[in-house]
Amino acid sequence: MTQPIALTIAGSDSSGGAGIQADLKTFAAFGVYGASVITALTAQNTLGVRGVHQVPADFVTAQFQAVMDDLAVKAIKIGMVGNAAIIEILDEQIKQVPSVPVVLDPVMVASSGDHLLEADAVDALRIRLIPRAMLITPNLPEAAALLGEPVATSEAAIQDQGRRLLALGCRAVLIKGGHGEGPESIDYLMTDREVIALRAARLPTANTHGTGCSLSSAIAAGLAKGEPLVEAAQEAKRWITAAIAAADRLQVGHGHGPIHHFHRFD
Repeated sequence: MTQPIALTIAGSDSSGGAGIQADLKTFAAFGVYGASVITALTAQNTLGVRGVHQVPADFVTAQFQAVMDDLAVKAIKIGMVGNAAIIEILDEQIKQVPSVPVVLDPVMVASSGDHLLEADAVDALRIRLIPRAMLITPNLPEAAALLGEPVATSEAAIQDQGRRLLALGCRAVLIKGGHGEGPESIDYLMTDREVIALRAARLPTANTHGTGCSLSSAIAAGLAKGEPLVEAAQEAKRWITAAIAAADRLQVGHGHGPIHHFHRFD
């Protein structure tokens, strides 16, 4: 059996809970070999982001080409891209591999509130990368920011925003409900044919650092293994819910700690 390989394109989290580190842990948890292209270095921990150093766009290209020239990548996850220059080169590179499914997590703001995407890059993300994606996975604030609207607070408003995000050119949208309220955390997976509500109990923990990164990577891992999108999303939702439920067992840091990527192996 050929080893499934997935590529993450994202920023590095020095505390290990989000970004590249979370993506690679997620791939490993799903039995997928992970490769990486680093777009930015961050100095951060569970309390917040202290600094961001952007990787030059030409070196992002060099990393991408080195991986794709040698490894049989079956899925790509894109997280933090940082600026418009990196978005533009990723657009140019990804269109050279149209058969590889792309999961785009439009990371704009860290869970600590720190901005991770330059303001002038939002249009580039909307115009150049979203049309390249099989799936985009915004949370409620990110979906609103991409559309220049207030955050949706009802199921009807969420689905309306999802339909308009689909119109930007991606094949599917997963609007994550972690920032919502109520006893359930509901993610809405939308295509031009259906809407599927992925439901889970809302869990009482502050240790949710890297949740969005990890969920999108879990879906990419499923795609790398050849699973259909809906099946990959459903399995990822079950896995992330269990990883959040087990997060308090880790006791990492003094702020918003990470989820437990390897809860299955405890």
